[in-house]
Amino acid sequence: MIAVAAALRIVLDVFVFRLKKLEMANMGAAVAIMVALHLEISDIAVRSFFALQLNLLAYLTNDYLDVDRDLKAGREPTKTHFLAGHRRSALFAQWGLFALLIVIAAVYDWGLLIPAIFGAGICWLYTAKLKHMPLWDLVAMTAWGIAMTAVAFPASNSLGWLIVLQLGLFSTCFESIQVLRDHDEDKAAGVVTTAVLLGPRRTLLLARSCMVIAAVYAFLLLHVGVGGWLLAAVLLPCPLDRVSRYWNQVKMVQGLGLATILASVWFHSQPSGWLSP
Repeated sequence: MIAVAAALRIVLDVFVFRLKKLEMANMGAAVAIMVALHLEISDIAVRSFFALQLNLLAYLTNDYLDVDRDLKAGREPTKTHFLAGHRRSALFAQWGLFALLIVIAAVYDWGLLIPAIFGAGICWLYTAKLKHMPLWDLVAMTAWGIAMTAVAFPASNSLGWLIVLQLGLFSTCFESIQVLRDHDEDKAAGVVTTAVLLGPRRTLLLARSCMVIAAVYAFLLLHVGVGGWLLAAVLLPCPLDRVSRYWNQVKMVQGLGLATILASVWFHSQPSGWLSP
């Protein structure tokens, strides 16, 4: 009983902490996709609940694997010390959340196994290994951006896949800028990320190349106008001493792009890219 109580507290701590940091944006994006695709209210409710459990599992996995590093850095001491003192309960909570996801998929939609397995699996691989492997850190976040939002529609929905692939490309952009932002801290800690390997200027060039790819994808397959302004956003200045500001600017531009794409899909039930029928 004590283990269960500790597991519940750990899950609640994860939820509150990530909510404060606004780190469940993928869940908001997933719900927006559900609405744009005109899913039934009951379907949206089940998929939203599934997305919440998947987010809790992913972020709990991250906290569990990083607990020793967080203890050393003094991050969120109350939450981190409790998790460190109840590691078995944290592991129990992870398996419990994963079992719940499997049950929901089995009862409601087997297609939900795709985000459940790949979303949780990629998060584990990224935290345990890939975030310290140059270029693989970007690949992992691209895949994670796709997997976590694939909860939003049945696996047979081709339009849904087009949209989440766009989100995956956005995730590549965010991660390439994020490792650039963390370059100095990671280098000092001896952590070799893409930015540490390539250096700041070449990483910025890579980030802008990823932004071009995301813009061209939107232009060709989802929305001509959005593709145009995403391409223009590549010209935003990025002083290397203000990367956090640049990261926020890119997120705002690409977030508005996604909102416009989803509004267009909601009104027309089809994409409006240059190659769209």
